[in-house]
Amino acid sequence: MNKTKEIWIAGFALFSLFFGAGNLILPPTLGLKSGVDWWIVVSGFVLTAVTIPILAIFAHAKLQGTLYDFGKKVSPRFSSVYCFLIYIIAVAIPSPRTAAVTHEMTVQPFFDTAPIYTSIVYFVLVFIFAINRTRVIGLIGKFLTPIIVFILLIIIGIAVFTTSGTLQASTFTTPFVDGILEGYQTFDAIGGVVVGAVIIISLNYSSHTTFDAKRNLIRKAGFIAGIGLLLIYGGLILSGALLGPTFAEGTTRTAVLSGLSTQTLGDFGTRFLSVLVALACFTTAVGIVTGTADYISGICKNSKKAYLITAAIAAATGVLVGSYQVGFIITLAVPALMFLYPITIVLIVLNVLPDKLASKKVFRGVVLVTFLFSIPDFLGFVIPSAYLVALKNFIPLANASLGWLLPAFLVFVGLNVPVFKTKASN
Repeated sequence: MNKTKEIWIAGFALFSLFFGAGNLILPPTLGLKSGVDWWIVVSGFVLTAVTIPILAIFAHAKLQGTLYDFGKKVSPRFSSVYCFLIYIIAVAIPSPRTAAVTHEMTVQPFFDTAPIYTSIVYFVLVFIFAINRTRVIGLIGKFLTPIIVFILLIIIGIAVFTTSGTLQASTFTTPFVDGILEGYQTFDAIGGVVVGAVIIISLNYSSHTTFDAKRNLIRKAGFIAGIGLLLIYGGLILSGALLGPTFAEGTTRTAVLSGLSTQTLGDFGTRFLSVLVALACFTTAVGIVTGTADYISGICKNSKKAYLITAAIAAATGVLVGSYQVGFIITLAVPALMFLYPITIVLIVLNVLPDKLASKKVFRGVVLVTFLFSIPDFLGFVIPSAYLVALKNFIPLANASLGWLLPAFLVFVGLNVPVFKTKASN
């Protein structure tokens, strides 16, 4: 196969793996709230929803291993716990959210049905597809993503080139930070450390047998996927900002996306998009359940029983959490993301850096400090904020839920002082 063609195919495949349909509901509402500051919000959102995830792919290009390899420099035990937590979060939040998005976009507008019934039917089907390992899901996903992207580009194009309304004032006091934190909700950084391993496994069965060949392909594919995500996410944020005045205050995220579609494509286009999003959500949920069951099965010496039990537990969790509204699930995710996302970010960055700057000591020091300084951010969503006022005022950026950032950077620099001195002397 032509190398250029292969790179583009890999890039689109990677884009599809990142492009969870549930993420589509986030950018339009960001745009609606950001108004004139939409470009500032885009820069923050892209940092955690595009740049960091693509850096995760670059890290995989360097490591060419599994999710476990991301944390093994800290310690084998830490890496095992980290992997376990990643899959637990995936099963508990993004997978159920796909069911909630499906209900609010596809079922609720047409049928007076309780969310729990949608969730039950949804995850019974997810379980059936997961245990049968059918190729149908892969084929559906392959064709769905291009169609959805095409429709979204039409929505963005119509919104950008035909809307004459003036942009509203921003409701954000810190638009850049708000964009960063909303980017957490895409789970794309976590997705990056997971799906990158899938790409590696796929390449192991291809003609790319050398380390350098795999690394070059993965890097170029990651760049293509990043550009695609930037265009879609940025375009949807801008569209939300341009059409913001047409939405009432308090409109839900799913309603904003549906509203954008209705105003640009009409009722038929909206119904068509809602069905496609539902199918794409379903393929994402099957992928999460299957991937989690595979991981647990691998730990248990490829036990089929472990696979079935894990898939059943994941589906049951999906039924329970997926019966709630999308907004509630997003709120529910915040504490977990405040705890896990900073650690994931530093693991990604450290694995991208040259080995001289990312020794075991640096890994352990930076991850430990990140963990400690993430605790107030995590607790801020669990206990009354009044108990944390003094502590957050003491820690730089803590009031912006980024209290871990400066301490992690300072520890990184401090532990690398000998390296910097050696380099300067040479």
